Amino acid sequence: MTNTLARIKQTGKNFEIVVNLEDALKFKKGEISSIEPEEDRVFTDSKKGNVASQEDLQKAFGTTDLTAIVIRIIKNGEIQLTQEYRDEARSAKFKQVVDFFVTNSVDPQTGNPHTPERIRSALDQAGVNIKEGPIDRQIGDIVEVLSKIIPIKIEMKKVRLTIPAIHTGQAYGIVSQYKEEEKWRDNGDLEIIVKVPAGIVMDFYDKLNSVTHGSALSEEIEE
Repeated sequence: MTNTLARIKQTGKNFEIVVNLEDALKFKKGEISSIEPEEDRVFTDSKKGNVASQEDLQKAFGTTDLTAIVIRIIKNGEIQLTQEYRDEARSAKFKQVVDFFVTNSVDPQTGNPHTPERIRSALDQAGVNIKEGPIDRQIGDIVEVLSKIIPIKIEMKKVRLTIPAIHTGQAYGIVSQYKEEEKWRDNGDLEIIVKVPAGIVMDFYDKLNSVTHGSALSEEIEE
């Protein structure tokens, strides 16, 4: 169990609470519905041991209820990440990228898949900066950098989709990052041609179906 600080600035003062790092991050993301602080105090400076007064809490949060204050600080404030957590998260993200390319890429000169060792070496040589957020949205940028180090091609699936007008608002954010062509019908339906990495095409369909309730029509296009 790793404890850390969650902090926020309100009414010109800093407020800090000690929380479990993993639980706080899960709560902030909405993955768990409740959380308790590791100490029953709110600090204005935890290093000095300065505890916030009831008056300060009332003025800053409109309440002195500890649970309500904890929720406010975690949801709206900053959770301090430990170096160990950053290193572990970076390592996990790096492995996710390596696994993606091992599954989805080939050497276009030979048609053979790349080994994990070759992908890792190329990522290191290229100095690829893997950002926070979904990997699939970074693939284009990563491929562009990797192609300067090794010959690489992503296996893609080309699909024509028809999305009913009632669902286009939610679905567009899912499909637009892969679009090649799009056409809006007079009734508001969206016809769009997308190219999706083969290894994540099922995940793509799952996301699309979750917002369209399975009403989107799809047709794979052979190239």
